[in-house]
Amino acid sequence: MGLGTAGDDDVTPAQARELAARARQVVRDGGDPIEARKAERLQKKFDAAKAMTFRQCAEAYIGAKQTEWGNPKHAKQWPATLSTYVYPIFGDLPVQAVDVGLVLKALEPIWTDKRETASRVRGRIESVLDWATARGYRAGENPARWRGHLESLLAKRSKVQQVEHHAALPYPEVGAFITELRAQEGIAARALEFTILTASRTGEVIRATWSELDLEARLWTIPGERMKAGKEHRVPLSEAAVAILVALREVRQSNFVFPGQHVGRPLSNTAMLKLLKRMGRPDLTVHGFRAAFTDWAAERTNFPDEVRQMALAHTVSDKVEAAYRRGDLFQKRRQLADAWARYCTAPAVMAEVVAIGAR
Repeated sequence: MGLGTAGDDDVTPAQARELAARARQVVRDGGDPIEARKAERLQKKFDAAKAMTFRQCAEAYIGAKQTEWGNPKHAKQWPATLSTYVYPIFGDLPVQAVDVGLVLKALEPIWTDKRETASRVRGRIESVLDWATARGYRAGENPARWRGHLESLLAKRSKVQQVEHHAALPYPEVGAFITELRAQEGIAARALEFTILTASRTGEVIRATWSELDLEARLWTIPGERMKAGKEHRVPLSEAAVAILVALREVRQSNFVFPGQHVGRPLSNTAMLKLLKRMGRPDLTVHGFRAAFTDWAAERTNFPDEVRQMALAHTVSDKVEAAYRRGDLFQKRRQLADAWARYCTAPAVMAEVVAIGAR
């Protein structure tokens, strides 16, 4: 068994004697030092071939998962946040080398000042490392895991800063606001009223098309690709909501129900916020009206919680409950939508407590 060439600067006589002693020990243990060396070299080649950096793993993970992300904004945020906060720290290191110290080095500078971003970055690091482990690129515990691990090293988000809620109008004031809103001209005003009456999200409303609507059936069907949960959502329309659509249909100039200033484009996603500012209500957000609807439904009606949650198109978090709840409670949601519209537009029923039959 050769140990190196005489005079080779890489193997001195002392190193050769040490290598020979190791080889003899392998023989004494019943092994073959030549075969052991071949196996060691083969293992090094194998390890080098399968070694991947964290960045490579992240890019592979994003490529595998982005088809599941129906929201284009979400798909862009993944590489953007990793490029900003993670890659400069350990993006080019082998994924196997990522430990808790490196994870903390990426998170600690933003954990207090950018708590929401930091939480998402942590979750994304954890997902990439889980993927790398499943693919055999690393082994061991996930250093980005929160429960039972990082929660002991980083301040809990609730302790860093109180939860910020979307600015919402108290529901007893919604009726007066609707009256003021109807005095405003323009597409943004009609879109905001429709958004309030349907308790929908801004993106769902401004991208609504006439093909999604059935005014005779008082039904709006939003395709899954435009929903946050990725599933088709049926929205029952109250008479007040239909009245808005009928008026817009008479002057229809676009396939979008609420067209923007540019031909073929929907209303801007900031148009309703700008309207609120013009009305002297910069303290409010469009999303906050969903909170007003939620509070009203909980405090002024007897509708079951699952009806309220489905009206908001919230995903059922309980897997067992989701498995048994096959329908979308549409008829009960229609009753809820009609009751909300009456509450928003008819002062005579402002204090009404709405009841329905048994579940």
